Amino acid sequence: MRIEPDAAKDSATATGAVAQLRRDIDGLLADPALARGFWGVLIKSLKSDETLYALNARKLMMPASNMKIVTLAAAAEKLGWEYTYETTVRIAGRIDNGILEGDLVVVGSGDPSLMAADGSADRLFSRWAGQLDAAGVRSIAGRIVGDDNAFDDETLGFGWSWDDLPDDYAAGVGALQLNEDAVRITVVPGAAAGDAAGIGAAPASSGLSVDNDVTTSAAGVPPSIVVRRLPGSPRLVLRGTIPLGAAPIVESVAVDNPTLFFVSAFRSALIANGLDVRGPAVDIDDIRDAPARSDTRTIISYRSPPLSVLADRLMKASQNQYAETLLKTIGLSAGAATAANGRAAVQSILQPWGVAPNDLIQRDGSGLSRYDYVTPEALVTILAHVDRDPRLSAPFAASLPIAGRDGTLSNRMKGTAAENNARAKTGSMSNVRALSGFVTAADGERIVYSIIANNFDAPAETINRTADAIVVRLATLSRSKRS
Repeated sequence: MRIEPDAAKDSATATGAVAQLRRDIDGLLADPALARGFWGVLIKSLKSDETLYALNARKLMMPASNMKIVTLAAAAEKLGWEYTYETTVRIAGRIDNGILEGDLVVVGSGDPSLMAADGSADRLFSRWAGQLDAAGVRSIAGRIVGDDNAFDDETLGFGWSWDDLPDDYAAGVGALQLNEDAVRITVVPGAAAGDAAGIGAAPASSGLSVDNDVTTSAAGVPPSIVVRRLPGSPRLVLRGTIPLGAAPIVESVAVDNPTLFFVSAFRSALIANGLDVRGPAVDIDDIRDAPARSDTRTIISYRSPPLSVLADRLMKASQNQYAETLLKTIGLSAGAATAANGRAAVQSILQPWGVAPNDLIQRDGSGLSRYDYVTPEALVTILAHVDRDPRLSAPFAASLPIAGRDGTLSNRMKGTAAENNARAKTGSMSNVRALSGFVTAADGERIVYSIIANNFDAPAETINRTADAIVVRLATLSRSKRS
């Protein structure tokens, strides 16, 4: 294993606890099972900025969801933790005897938090229906128009793999978003072997056209279901088998058009709450006679929870859609909510923090793209800066998963000195694992670290165990007695 020159020089002079720490980490990474992979590691003291361990710390590595550290840090700096997204409902036309003689327009700014799965969307839509009723609207003669023009129309991240696109973690983003732009598809076996399986979708107004080619197999046969949807197509294809008598299988899939998904669900909710809606739900980009913004007036305004709350879902659940939304929102500072503008803004924010432009190649906000690269040194620099800035530190730390307790670390490092101690963002995709965050050593010293593994052929569990073992070792470090 090759240690970088600066770290090697430090190793020659380090004594006592730090020297032993370095030998122990070297030993963990010398496992033959890891020999074919590539590791980048940087560990530093937050108090003294001393490098405790470094391996390939300035090499560009694929970070997976550790890219969310970059995106959230920049968003917190640019937008502030109190930032909220506004959604407005506007009327176009006059109200005559309870009838809106025109369209109802919903204008979004990117709120990613409105959920259907937990019933919050239905409750909000019901409240909006009541507000419309209180304003004298009992019937809508026109359409429910989704105005998503606050964002550009490129819903997908740069370089996302086509075979990821049917899955909820690759849902596209827009200015109007519902249920994280995903639908639950439930597959149930038929009454007899050979029968077609049953398919259900929730919410029902997804805009997806489902081709069901799933059949019922003999009882006891393992299920096998493949989901496919091509970019830009609402056609979702399900193929495979589900055994007779099996419990339902649920697949969470991305919708094709987030805006149409939102307004279709809103239209259905208005009807369910007693309003007569005569026109269809439409995306403003699909109609030529959309009412001008100046010809509408706001009748309802709704604001999302603040960024400090949204960050919890982003980081603990590693929600890609939130990250992509934030990247575009940051781009508004350059005049338009595009990913390109967002990337440029991130660079301008991080460079004064000490992150060199060639230490970060960012292509999306979430890390789902395999064109993303970052050095462990850049991640440690960002984390250390955030930790030392009283404006940024507390909400950021609170958003990180806690070892053995919650989020993507809920089942890791349990029963160790790192449990309920280490806070870190995980990163996971094929042949990539990452873990970057903070831990407190046994003598109270606070430590920041970034551990990234790329191009390995060992099982992912082996990689995670090694990264966890490094963090646990940091949690046991004590320099109170120096040799």
